[in-house]
Amino acid sequence: MSPPEAIEGPTFQEPWEAQVFSIVVGLSERGAFSWPEWTDALGAVMAAPLTAHLPYYEQWLLTLEQLLKSRGLVGEAELETRREAWRSAALATPHGQPIVLAPSFRSDAPP
Repeated sequence: MSPPEAIEGPTFQEPWEAQVFSIVVGLSERGAFSWPEWTDALGAVMAAPLTAHLPYYEQWLLTLEQLLKSRGLVGEAELETRREAWRSAALATPHGQPIVLAPSFRSDAPP
């Protein structure tokens, strides 16, 4: 699957796509993985028969999860907890409204 067409940079269909893009760039800049490591990992996801059909930024998200797990930065249990939090928030959100994640899962929530 090809990246979205853009004249002046990436385009995003949904806010979460821009967030995944930003997280990947930020983690790479902070040394969690190099950009060549990222592109190799993304290329592998894009070429894999089970994931090649996924929309472009879903491939980014899957690649990000795989890299974070392989580096021990996040475990599968934490990822599943986050996935469930997003699923629950999405189901509780009226159509057309932004999804609001529970405060305990938001990065802007007080400690």
